[in-house]
Amino acid sequence: MAFTAKDVAALRERTGCGMMDCKKALTEANGDMDKAIEFLREKGLAAAAKKAGRIAAEGLVYAYENGNVGVVIEVNAETDFVAKNDSFVAFVETCAKTVAEQKPADVAALLECKASGADETVADLLREKILTIGENMNIRRFARYEGHLVTYIHGGGRIGVMVNFDTDDATASKDGFKAYAKDIAMQIAAATPTYVRKEEVPSEIIDKEKEILTAQAINEGKPANIAEKMVNGRIQKYYKEVCLVDQAFIKDGDLSVAQYTDKIGEELGGKIAIVSFVRFEKGEGLEKREDNFADEVASMMK
Repeated sequence: MAFTAKDVAALRERTGCGMMDCKKALTEANGDMDKAIEFLREKGLAAAAKKAGRIAAEGLVYAYENGNVGVVIEVNAETDFVAKNDSFVAFVETCAKTVAEQKPADVAALLECKASGADETVADLLREKILTIGENMNIRRFARYEGHLVTYIHGGGRIGVMVNFDTDDATASKDGFKAYAKDIAMQIAAATPTYVRKEEVPSEIIDKEKEILTAQAINEGKPANIAEKMVNGRIQKYYKEVCLVDQAFIKDGDLSVAQYTDKIGEELGGKIAIVSFVRFEKGEGLEKREDNFADEVASMMK
């Protein structure tokens, strides 16, 4: 499989490795991006592949709460200027309210819903906004929770987080719980966990991680028995990076998020458990309309 300068640029962006290392990895992997990432990690050149590509698309991540219902939604547009347009923001809010009220299963179902507070469908309103604002727009994704929850928006709509908790009504009504819940949402925004707890990590992901780490240790010249101990230690470190409850709490590094949660539960006289979360980052994984970085790499490769 052949590869292009754009592939080299994408691999460099995802791994943070040097251009020539990325070119060699793609050559070794016959152009396969995932195998190239594995190659770089086995050589100890890449700590881990970044979860997403370059953050490039514009628009807005928006959160809406009404009682025990919460929604986080991402709507994309072509320019950052539109994200500050009052008409665009009002449209995004209408979409969020429609999700809260009508529980659509996905974006396609949302587009067919009659928009909250309007006679038109969401699709009709979207077409109208594209015509009046003059930019292409797209409702990309949303999440809806019911129960004891918190929403949090960071960076004026760049990152949106929603967390669902299992606790009793008395505990959830206390000010201490609200402060705790916001702390957890801010943790997710800052530390980008992938899972709530290690039991949720698919076994095939751990198996692949062990395979890469074992090759890495052997390439470092470690004997097999030492490599196995190193891998087990590094897997525990991996859990602390990707699992929310195992992460160090950002406001007190001596506590894990799980320990902080237990501490607040005791102080409030109840039990608290983190059930689930979503974290949307605007434009996550979407490509720019123009990417001159690939051209820059192409000129360097000549």
